[in-house]
Amino acid sequence: MRRLVPLGLTAAVIAVVVGLVGTPVTQHTSAADPPASTDRLNKEIDNLKLFSADGTALVLREVAKDKGTVVVFLSFDCPVSNSYAATLTELHKVYSAKGIGFVALVPTDDAAEKITKKAGEFKLPFPVLSDSKLVAAEAFKATVTPEAFVLDRNHVVRYRGRIDNQYYGRMKKNPQITEHDLRDALEAVVAGKLVPAPATRAIGCHIDPKERTVTSDAVTYHRDVAPILQKHCQSCHRPGDAGPFALLSYKQAVNWSADIVHYTQNRDMPPWKPTAGLEFANARTLTIRELDTLAQWEKNGCPEGDPKDAPAPPKLSDGWRLGQPDLIVEMAEEFQVGPTGKDVFRCFVLPTGLKEDKHVVAYEVKPGNAAVLHHSLNYFDTTGKARKLEAAEKARKKGADETDHGPGYPVAMGVGFIPNQADAPRPSVPAVGILGGWAPGQVGTTFPDGCGILLPKEAELVLQLHYHRTGKVEKDRTKIGFYFAKKPVEKPWLMLGVGGMSFLESIPANKANHVQKGSAWITADANVHSIMPHMHLIGKSIKITMTPPEGDPKLLLEIKDWDYNWQEWYWLAKPLSVKAGTRFDVEGVFDNSGKNPNNPNNPPKAVWFGEETTSEMLFGFLGVTPAGKERVRLSRTELKK
Repeated sequence: MRRLVPLGLTAAVIAVVVGLVGTPVTQHTSAADPPASTDRLNKEIDNLKLFSADGTALVLREVAKDKGTVVVFLSFDCPVSNSYAATLTELHKVYSAKGIGFVALVPTDDAAEKITKKAGEFKLPFPVLSDSKLVAAEAFKATVTPEAFVLDRNHVVRYRGRIDNQYYGRMKKNPQITEHDLRDALEAVVAGKLVPAPATRAIGCHIDPKERTVTSDAVTYHRDVAPILQKHCQSCHRPGDAGPFALLSYKQAVNWSADIVHYTQNRDMPPWKPTAGLEFANARTLTIRELDTLAQWEKNGCPEGDPKDAPAPPKLSDGWRLGQPDLIVEMAEEFQVGPTGKDVFRCFVLPTGLKEDKHVVAYEVKPGNAAVLHHSLNYFDTTGKARKLEAAEKARKKGADETDHGPGYPVAMGVGFIPNQADAPRPSVPAVGILGGWAPGQVGTTFPDGCGILLPKEAELVLQLHYHRTGKVEKDRTKIGFYFAKKPVEKPWLMLGVGGMSFLESIPANKANHVQKGSAWITADANVHSIMPHMHLIGKSIKITMTPPEGDPKLLLEIKDWDYNWQEWYWLAKPLSVKAGTRFDVEGVFDNSGKNPNNPNNPPKAVWFGEETTSEMLFGFLGVTPAGKERVRLSRTELKK
């Protein structure tokens, strides 16, 4: 069975994040990177027979022009491949006029009709043909999608490798594209010169043309593997959801089997960052037995087994998973996300229409397009400032090259303004409040029994949405459902933050292990239900601990490999009772060196505390309810005994 190994399993991402995702600016390579393949360089390629969607035969040299040919291997299941659609379109525009022919080959089992449809969605202007039998992949010794080959006028391979240096690793982008390898190769071939760098390392989804041989059926897909995928993967890896490919069938599982094993063995999937601390109810982890089962199945050749052994099909509801909401708030119209560029952070202002105060006890976010929505942060605004920002953005004259269109306004952080309590209509309600967030894989959030968050009457909902780009135009119209208290709310839901940096502090340049610490004491007895650590780009590791009065320190949570893409609330399996005077500590380690690929500055410079992604923060947030009637807060001063 042929398989295409993906760049990465990008199923789930952040849930509630105060900082936003930035782009590294340090060009990064690794000494462990495999060398570029030189196979087939300076060799003539035979006149291969290819087939279009209608079955018409097409020989390779029919797409050649007088100066040469670009042959690029693509996969529409590969995020890296898709991200190059606009680049290839622009190269075709420039070099087809200079005598270069273009053709794309898809070395997957996808039907030719599907390939044609996808090529149309990405607006690729050259032939995109199926290579399902891997005739061309074998002839070129292609190993990766996307991988480009440049043939001269004599059909001899003069270049093979990446399109440019947009990526330095799996799903890891360089901040700027500084090396345009395919373009440079085309310039040389058009001019009749030698290509200066004829082979580069292509990064993407690996093509494996080998036929699988089943060596044992001790572990089979239907009996052993399908239940694991149902439990841990299919909530995101299904059509129309956040996973870049589906894992609902035997064929799909076989196609991605190598990376399923790779990422689960490395503990990268299911996504779960904590390495130590308390037990969490929302932990996404596989047991040792499950890990061994997946590895053994792939090692044995991925036997299918008897379909009668398969578990019942999963119930993947498209409705409201928490039941019918009491209030549904939806974006007024679709927002269009352009095909290329930086990620989009945008706030959408939605009226709630509430005529009286309500307490939210649960909520559920329904993305209009889960394939592009990275996360949501859900706020409410009682000041009207968000509405004014949206109106100003609507009135702004748009540039001809802008591809993002629709309601809302762009933001760098939060709601785009600093709340002032004096602007609130009533002293008893917040100017701006937060109502949680969403990330792929979440099926709704319910607060502990008896507590909730006040949603003031006439408040406007402000959804801050973070969009990824896919290489083609996407549209989204997200909605959120709220569930209101049916009985009096006894306790408020509180989010308290332990800070480890101040506005007067910075992370020194060229320090790879700079430590920041902060402490705070809780002023009243309380119950801790959830924890969320927070840093920005140069964060390296973080831990949050607590020390009861006259007690020993207790580790609540530790993340040794911080990733700003994976920030979420970690819900305790059992609420943690804490006494007044308990100290909470947050400690973060920052890497502000030139070797950190996420460093926003090249060369490194001091990074100060601030809300921008290129600034830094250090927080440990706690989801808390009072144990009694006394007001609960955090103090930076130790309580007097």
